[in-house]
Amino acid sequence: MNNIRKNRWKDQAFKVWGIACTLLGLVLLVIFIGSVIVDGLQRIDWDFITSLPSRKAERAGIFTALMGSVWVLVLTTIIALPVGIAAAIYLEEYAKKNRLSSLLEVNISNLAGVPSIIYGLLGLEIFVRIMQMGASVLAGSFTLALLILPIVIVSTREAIKAVPKSVRDASFALGASKWQTVSRQLLPASFGGILTGIILALSRAVGETAPLIVIGALTYVPFAPSSPMDEFSVLPIQIFNWISRPQHGFEVNAAAAIIVLLSITFLMNGIAVYFRNKWQKKLK
Repeated sequence: MNNIRKNRWKDQAFKVWGIACTLLGLVLLVIFIGSVIVDGLQRIDWDFITSLPSRKAERAGIFTALMGSVWVLVLTTIIALPVGIAAAIYLEEYAKKNRLSSLLEVNISNLAGVPSIIYGLLGLEIFVRIMQMGASVLAGSFTLALLILPIVIVSTREAIKAVPKSVRDASFALGASKWQTVSRQLLPASFGGILTGIILALSRAVGETAPLIVIGALTYVPFAPSSPMDEFSVLPIQIFNWISRPQHGFEVNAAAAIIVLLSITFLMNGIAVYFRNKWQKKLK
């Protein structure tokens, strides 16, 4: 009886501790976002979105950094998605289950947790120096593609695994080939989960700074990129540049840019949650 009471007391203590930690984190998050909104919302207008960088805070805008982020995000998507989805399909449906495949799976999962600056050093050596891409949009996109590739592979595999085995069995029973089963049954059934993983991976990529700084992305670019080989900047680097300056006007600009970046991230995460819920309802 005493043991039961002790266990109940421990459960209540852990519950109270969990609620307190959650509330503390929520309060800190509200304070941070609230201060950013108060400082930056007054600065956000069409001129701020479409203006080029300037040494004067009141004239500076995020156009070049925003276009750089768009270029990098689009190219990263084009590079990482086909490779990641194809690798996941092979590992889950075609690869033989042996020690080599198990080792490969473990390493892919571990790569998802590698610090992003390591990918920056890898991109600097391979894409910037060996392949001589320089500090270009393409080099940054390849680097971020390496960064999110393990996430895309793992999330795609998990989505495919979640498809009931009866779907595979029914397809094979009707005489479908392996590829017909994968392309016409498994991929459509797992599309919501795959898309969720892709969007979350891209949400991480859009907020990365360290890998792009390592490969030579600039803090000040007076023009928007017009080709994959152009030099570039992105929103996180522009924010870093502004927040490091002593003038209060640049701090306000940084807060406004943070609002834009958070809006993009929240929008992408919201889309991911929508498709995840829709996919789960479809499976039920």
